[in-house]
Amino acid sequence: MSLLLGGSGDGDLAWQDEALCAQTDPEAFFPEKGGSTREAKKVCASCDVKAECLEYALSNDERFGIWGGLSERERRRLKKQAV
Repeated sequence: MSLLLGGSGDGDLAWQDEALCAQTDPEAFFPEKGGSTREAKKVCASCDVKAECLEYALSNDERFGIWGGLSERERRRLKKQAV
């Protein structure tokens, strides 16, 4: 989410310049609890830097929002599977 990153200094974040989320409504990527993630995931599906975004979220333990096309719950599940 290039509009929303606080700049943790974690590696090369040049991918953010190509992130489609930077060109859309950031609120779609942070839905209310129980809200739909469909709109954000649709944007992510056609984003060229989806993999980099997901890698960033996993590396930085992002706990909120849609990153790389996955919700926080989906990212948590993915991390558990990797262990």
